[in-house]
Amino acid sequence: MLNRVILIGRLTRDPELRYTPAGVAVTQFTLAVDRPFTSNQGQREADFIPIVTWRQLAETCANYLRKGRLAAVEGRIQVRNYDNNEGRRVYVTEVIADNVRFLESANSANRDDSGMGMSGGGGNSGGGNRGSYGGGREQQDPFQDDGRPIDISDDDLPF
Repeated sequence: MLNRVILIGRLTRDPELRYTPAGVAVTQFTLAVDRPFTSNQGQREADFIPIVTWRQLAETCANYLRKGRLAAVEGRIQVRNYDNNEGRRVYVTEVIADNVRFLESANSANRDDSGMGMSGGGGNSGGGNRGSYGGGREQQDPFQDDGRPIDISDDDLPF
């Protein structure tokens, strides 16, 4: 059996950091993930997926993620239920994240030159800022020659 989810999307609001009575940090936020097709009116639609993080990852997300930032989330789907004030059973489906990768730095949230930012996961602290690749040079698009034949010799192939 397998329950694994990987999502990339933008936060719809700032993460909410709370603590359990035992002092364990928990953060909740919602990720807007675009659907791979358009509606009949030609507009893109999105799914709004609730995300929950725990412990050190929760504190890292609360400190560094903000509304509108692009993030990748890896985790598992969990369905829980409870009885509301009216006595009705309510079912909640959410992703319990064990790895969150910040795909934009704080300065590039509204620009096109997003790079890898900080990451956290599985109770580990954030992985630090990776910064830009290439020692300050402008990043090259690795797919800029898309559509042209690539010259690869048989010696370059691993199989």
